[in-house]
Amino acid sequence: MPGQRLIIAITGATGAVYGVRLLQVLRETPDVETHLLVSDAGVLNLHQELDMGRKEVEALAHVVHNVRDIGASIASGSFQSNGMIVAPCSMKSLAAIAHGFSDNLITRTADVALKERRRLVLMVRETPFNLAHLRNMTAVTEMGGIIFPPLPSLYQRPRTLDEMIDHTIGRVLDLFDIEHSLTPRWNGMTPEN
Repeated sequence: MPGQRLIIAITGATGAVYGVRLLQVLRETPDVETHLLVSDAGVLNLHQELDMGRKEVEALAHVVHNVRDIGASIASGSFQSNGMIVAPCSMKSLAAIAHGFSDNLITRTADVALKERRRLVLMVRETPFNLAHLRNMTAVTEMGGIIFPPLPSLYQRPRTLDEMIDHTIGRVLDLFDIEHSLTPRWNGMTPEN
């Protein structure tokens, strides 16, 4: 196994750029192997938001799995990985994960991460949240998952959308102790003049 092996899933919520940028950064990171899953709705969003096709995104990953292949290697707890990131995570995927409804390889693999006590990061995308969304996020958190809405860190004073995305991706990579230089580290408040 390489230094780290991460499973990346792109689901049908808006924010496909987070999954793509994560794959781009990890592709250039030594000793990290990525395994990619993209839902059908995720493919639609890749096209709508980024003008990217499935093959173009799949080329960024080391290994690609069919979301319908419930018998894939990553569906087993014996598959060694450091965890999983769902970027973005739709409310449908969140609900399935929260309730152990493993109806596809994305939700099954998330279930495996939880049962094996591996890191599971869900970059949930919806606004506003309703009570079902909040309860599902609570359920996943109680099981050991991390709810990570991709919110901009305006205190860093980003000048571009790319800087905001990189800051978010950097924070996700921090959760897996992966070194990066995507964003400056916080050095405290700037004193008033």
